[in-house]
Amino acid sequence: MTVAEIRNTFIDFFKSKGHEIVPSAPMVVKNDPTLMFINAGMNQFKDYFLGNTVPKNRKVVNSQKCLRVSGKHNDLDEVGVDTYHHTMFEMLGNWSFGDYFKEDAISMAWELLTKVYKLPEDRLYVTVFEGDTSDKLAIDQESIEIWKKYINENRIIPASKKDNFWEMGDIGPCGPCTEIHIDLRSDIEREKTDGKSLVNEDHPQVIEIWNVVFIQFDRKANKSLTNLPETHVDTGMGLERLAMALQGKQSNYDIDLFQAIIGKLEKISSIKYGKNEETDIALRVIADHLRAISFSISDGQLPSNTGAGYVIRRILRRAIRYAYQTLDLKEPFMGALIPILIEQMGTTYPELKTQEHVIIKVITEEESSFYRTLAQGIKRINQLISKCKTENKRLLDGKSVFELYDTYGFPLDLTSLIAREQNLSIDEKSFRTNLEEQKNRSRKATSIAVQDWITITDELSNGFNGYDVLDADVVISKYREVKQKGKVFYQLVLNTTPFYPEGGGQVGDQGVLLKDEDKIIIFDTKKENNLVVHFTKELPKELNGIFHASVNQSKRFNAAKNHSATHLLHHALKSVLGDHVEQKGSLVQPNALRFDFSHFSKVSDKELAQIETLVLKEIEDNYKLEEYRNIPIQEAKSMGATALFGEKYGEEVRVIKFNDSLELCGGTHISSTNEIGMFTIISESAVASGIRRIEAICGDAADRYFRDRSLKYEAASTLLKKPKNLEQSIQDLVDKNQILNKKIESFQKDLSKRIKADLKNKITAIHGVNFLGASVELTSSSVKDILFQLKSEQSNFVGIIGNIEDSKCGMHVIISENLVTEKDWNASAWIKEISNIIQGGGGGQAFYASAGGKNSNGIPQAINELKKKL
Repeated sequence: MTVAEIRNTFIDFFKSKGHEIVPSAPMVVKNDPTLMFINAGMNQFKDYFLGNTVPKNRKVVNSQKCLRVSGKHNDLDEVGVDTYHHTMFEMLGNWSFGDYFKEDAISMAWELLTKVYKLPEDRLYVTVFEGDTSDKLAIDQESIEIWKKYINENRIIPASKKDNFWEMGDIGPCGPCTEIHIDLRSDIEREKTDGKSLVNEDHPQVIEIWNVVFIQFDRKANKSLTNLPETHVDTGMGLERLAMALQGKQSNYDIDLFQAIIGKLEKISSIKYGKNEETDIALRVIADHLRAISFSISDGQLPSNTGAGYVIRRILRRAIRYAYQTLDLKEPFMGALIPILIEQMGTTYPELKTQEHVIIKVITEEESSFYRTLAQGIKRINQLISKCKTENKRLLDGKSVFELYDTYGFPLDLTSLIAREQNLSIDEKSFRTNLEEQKNRSRKATSIAVQDWITITDELSNGFNGYDVLDADVVISKYREVKQKGKVFYQLVLNTTPFYPEGGGQVGDQGVLLKDEDKIIIFDTKKENNLVVHFTKELPKELNGIFHASVNQSKRFNAAKNHSATHLLHHALKSVLGDHVEQKGSLVQPNALRFDFSHFSKVSDKELAQIETLVLKEIEDNYKLEEYRNIPIQEAKSMGATALFGEKYGEEVRVIKFNDSLELCGGTHISSTNEIGMFTIISESAVASGIRRIEAICGDAADRYFRDRSLKYEAASTLLKKPKNLEQSIQDLVDKNQILNKKIESFQKDLSKRIKADLKNKITAIHGVNFLGASVELTSSSVKDILFQLKSEQSNFVGIIGNIEDSKCGMHVIISENLVTEKDWNASAWIKEISNIIQGGGGGQAFYASAGGKNSNGIPQAINELKKKL
């Protein structure tokens, strides 16, 4: 069976058992502050487990795109090195939300594996939860008794809480699990060693293939457990591991999906898979990472320096490092692998086909950029090696090695390899210390302590009603305390709320909760696990009773203007640039908007003017808002509504229409386009390869912008004595300035020549060293030029010059290279010693260094201090 056939068989089996088929959620998480990526099949069903949402169907099945590289599930360092870990993987799963429990879950799992997939029963083992005294939980005897109906009791293995008790996080739903393991070793190996002894021992051929979780407890912040009102089943089976078992392979990377990609890599690199473990690891890393990166980009997450984008960039750069270091690939190559990936997975995940051009462009640009970074890193390594040899050291310091790792992406082993080629080693202990310090800083910056929810009333939240009202009488349903970065704040859930929670690019509402003399500021609103959460710095004096919730109307109205303007901008972009334009991100604030979109060249000034004109025309024509709430998603799509890649939509959606602009959207909008007022584009720039960004303002912000520009225009006109043609007058002024600057440069050169000749006559011999110490009124660049010229003309030269330039001053030190080596003199060390005398700071290299300061009176003293060293 191919991977595609295995996936379809799983889905069809559970469909026949009454399960609803649900699509995979986007791998990149948009509206859950606790997650960057979907890392388990259950993530999209968290609301059901938490009781925040009632499912329409209590039995569902799907194959979910998952990514595990950060946080609790950090497998990145193991990926490719072993043969069964991945960054991205597909999780086959079936779920019961208060329907069936242990008996049916185990029965169906056994039937599918042994009767449908026909895996040999004598190669299967199962583990069950052995109990835990700290949680006061007994062994899961119920699961043992059920399993005894299907498998020899000798193959049922009690296992620890670490392996067989699943938890969503530090708090929340959890429960015991039973895992199904398979022994894929040869018959000879199985005769030598009983597979039972290798279960949960990280053996590459004795592996877990299916985890069946029985969610029945709720973990509290104080670590205690309480029973959930309903019991649930959450199962997860890695598609890649199952395919390995069914296809009779010894590695996940031997299945048809990865072999197709590795086969193309073999042709590109001229390296055969299976011949050398070092190159095999590199081929596996690239094959795995290609899939993770491509799916992330297709879900709307671009590589960047922060958040989820940083994780994607790390994965991509790890693949490039292996290609560079092990496969000797020195230029972009991954784009050639994308069509192979699409052949394998494009039918099941059509977003790969739709986004193919964007994926290739983004990856290729990232590759080119990182190859340039690697070249800079190698240059930096060579500088460190040269310094080491100059100082007669045999050890590269750990701080510098960490800088290479952190700034240039150089792995420790690559730096170590280059050092060994020069008969040097690295201070690995210091490197590890610097790495751990950085991790600690990162943990401290992101650490957050969340207390349990404290329920005030059992009244269920009716969610958001803020499309229609900005004020409402409410009660507080529950609250909790949160500590982050040393600050304490509170999160409130109301029985209903007019506050819009951050989503769809639009920032969350702000406002107040009022009751008698109590006034609680709501400084942000977000959505978490289908709950609208209001952020406050303090709690009301009395939590019970009715409060008046009031949204900041001005900020909401301005945010609505910008959101509606974003829709008009999106439509105008498609009209001017073409239908290939797709939204790749947005930020809607009360004072501005930002819109990212796919386009493969800079948007010209002419095109920007056309886009802006189209938006203004839509505003002027005053089109009324046409809003369609809670309509079936297929109906919305048949209307022609634009759906965004990387967004997960429910069965019912909301459609926003202004004239020909038609989009799925949950944000807030004005009632007619004329309310937007003035609109103007502020900037257009590149975000990544193939992704452009427009920043714009509208309404009051645009009015202020044009008023400010008008005042500046008048001021400029007044300064130039009200010329008839202001633009031409400014151009004439610029032209005259350039001519004068050239004359000044020529004057400076002549002055430098005269000063150099004068300085040359001041060089004196001190113990065999040609020494110059002087102070001049020249620019720093001129002084540097003079010193380098004198060094090339004089042997055994040490030059120390202080320069005065307007209110600033500087010190410059240059030393002949032979003196640096023979006398162990160091210009950078010297300059640091005396920079405080001129109230400044600086540095440089062993042969030349400089410092800037503000105390020119200290120059003579600084020169004398250094002269003593001779």
